[in-house]
Amino acid sequence: MILRVSFAAAAALLALAPAALAEGLEVRDAYARASSPAAMSGAAFMEIVNTGGTDDRLVSAASDIAARVELHTHVMEGDVMRMVHVEEGFELPAGETVVLERGGRHVMFMGLAGPMEQGETVAVTLTFEQAGDMVVEIPVDLERQD
Repeated sequence: MILRVSFAAAAALLALAPAALAEGLEVRDAYARASSPAAMSGAAFMEIVNTGGTDDRLVSAASDIAARVELHTHVMEGDVMRMVHVEEGFELPAGETVVLERGGRHVMFMGLAGPMEQGETVAVTLTFEQAGDMVVEIPVDLERQD
């Protein structure tokens, strides 16, 4: 099941809702996008702030929006930039902010169940090694450039 919310409703929810929180972790400025309406893949980007006193690790992500959801990054191999699955996840040092961004670390949606449409919201479960699961409602923003 894909959770779809109108742009106006998503904007209202985001204005009222604080950033997503789990034990010692906070997700800020999350957004998702696909490259085109017919794309079979998409991605989510965000800042993860570890406000706790111990290191943690984002180990996986899941969502009904896609057949598979993986943690990815980009690596340069010779003259070619490749996207690769990061099986060990992303380290989240205590007291630091880790940025998932275009061209770097991100949550990858593969085999989209339907188009990602501007203004809708997708539910993504982030699983952390220490803090456990956190469900994040991520707005789809196909126009965002950063």
